[in-house]
Amino acid sequence: MAKGPRVIITLECTEARKLGKTPSRYTTTKNKKNTPDRMEKKKYNPFLRRHTVHKEIK
Repeated sequence: MAKGPRVIITLECTEARKLGKTPSRYTTTKNKKNTPDRMEKKKYNPFLRRHTVHKEIK
């Protein structure tokens, strides 16, 4: 377990579920002190073959 405010989070594609396809997932870290809200990034989804918005899940 890491010390400090950094935590490991999972980002999941938001558009794939709507289309009934497999959602892509990425893991990354974030600083809870600087970004207390849920994170949102544009990442590549290989199942849809394009960049989509990925949101943080629990």
